[in-house]
Amino acid sequence: MAKLASNVYGEALFEAAVEEGLVDSLMEEVNTVLAIFQSNEEYIRLLSHPKIPAEEKVSLLESAFRGKVSDQLTGFLITVAEKGRFVEIEDILGYFDKKVSEYKKIGTAYVISAGELSAQEKEAIEKRLLETTAYRSFRMNYSVDAALIGGVVIRIGDRVVDSSIRTKLNNMAKDLSKIQLA
Repeated sequence: MAKLASNVYGEALFEAAVEEGLVDSLMEEVNTVLAIFQSNEEYIRLLSHPKIPAEEKVSLLESAFRGKVSDQLTGFLITVAEKGRFVEIEDILGYFDKKVSEYKKIGTAYVISAGELSAQEKEAIEKRLLETTAYRSFRMNYSVDAALIGGVVIRIGDRVVDSSIRTKLNNMAKDLSKIQLA
């Protein structure tokens, strides 16, 4: 199966970061640059426009990033623009972020609760996740959904642990509907 171009570019940046021992610093820079791009979608459209010459795109990138981020990241952004792949820059940098997280064993957990969790509850959930997974740390994302009635739903990647009252009631209702009275 052919890899997406964004994965190929993201993988190349990751391999270069590992090879040069710049994983942590590049990760920090990539997150900053990604936040800039996400808040300035017009800038990405400008750098992705097919009628703007590559030299002009390079000039724009150099004036925006040269001296503010590492030469490696600036050069990478220029290469992506020259190859006409800047429209995919968010996916490329997102893939790099995912690879670094895997490399450093950083998990991303999404926790949905019926009500706002206290700091102690959040700490207990994170501690339990660290004990039961191979991750060294987590990026925790919390949200509230009153429809859960109680309990929590935790998603890490494609794994979901649903201990919500809503799900338990739904399961009970299914089990009761299967019972046949004589």
